[in-house]
Order: sequence, then C-alpha cells, then structure tokens
Amino acid sequence: MPVNIVIPLVCWALLGLPAAAAAYIGPGAGLSVIGTVFAFVSAVAFMLVGFVWYPVKRLLAALRNRGGDDSKAPAA
Repeated sequence: MPVNIVIPLVCWALLGLPAAAAAYIGPGAGLSVIGTVFAFVSAVAFMLVGFVWYPVKRLLAALRNRGGDDSKAPAA
C-alpha cells in the first residue's frame, strides 16, 4: 500500500478507538438510549421483512393462480 493511503487510514483507525470517559449516564437517559436503539433496529428489521415479503407474497399468489381459472369456476 502506498504511504499516502496508509497514514490517513491509521489516523482514522486511531480516532475510532474509545478513550476512558469519566461520565455518568443516569437511568432515565440510559433507558431512553436503549429504547431508541431497540426501536430503530426493530424498524429496520420490519422494513426489510416487508420489503422482502411483499414480492414473495405476489410470487406465491401468481404460482397459485398459474393453474388457470378453472379453480374459480362454480361447481356444476
């Protein structure tokens, strides 16, 4: 790797390392953060499931109706 790429990558990696924080997060703020993260992850999961499920549902309906319209004909 060229040196002009390595130096920015190393600096970027070092900025990502956590430092010791002398901070206190109260129970209200902590639960709010946990709830927000849970809601966001759930929303993304439901979005992905919905995005995948709708085409699968249409495919299954198309495969069921593939046999023809005889299945919808009234019984004689």
